[in-house]
Amino acid sequence: MQPRLIMLLGVAAVTVLLPLAGASAGPVGDGDAKSPLPSPSAALSNAPSEPRAGAEPGLASSSVTDSGATTTARCGPELSSPDGIEAQTCVLGLGPDTWARTYYRNATGEELTAVLTLMGPGGRTVQMHCEVAAEDEPAACETPRERSAGDAAAYSAVAEYAAGEADGLLLRSGSNSAPPRDS
Repeated sequence: MQPRLIMLLGVAAVTVLLPLAGASAGPVGDGDAKSPLPSPSAALSNAPSEPRAGAEPGLASSSVTDSGATTTARCGPELSSPDGIEAQTCVLGLGPDTWARTYYRNATGEELTAVLTLMGPGGRTVQMHCEVAAEDEPAACETPRERSAGDAAAYSAVAEYAAGEADGLLLRSGSNSAPPRDS
């Protein structure tokens, strides 16, 4: 065969197979045993949310609501502490509004507190203090929705989970993935 024909067939094969590979990988939090946390969605609920395609850590995902507005979610990685708290923190946007949400599961056996902070352009911050019940069930806490002051990518969120003063900070979860380290 001619090299040009082989190259053309290779490009065609990759074009056909690449979407299939992405579809078979599935989104994070699609209900399998690997992801104990609910997946990002626009509605706050103490029950697990419906999975959203493209909700991988650090990536923006979006969905269209019944009203036609686009909901976006930019989430950090799912993290866990040796003490038993698991969390994932996201910045969400719907229309002109932006807010932060942290999804968590508390298997520590004790009630915790969390402080969720949304940081925006121009030094704007919104904080929410959350009571984290001593239940081994997925739950969530979010800040109030605020009118966006700039591009959604300019926002970030951090949730800090703590026990009593003796134990201190157990886990810090952010909406942005850590940059890759140079070896």
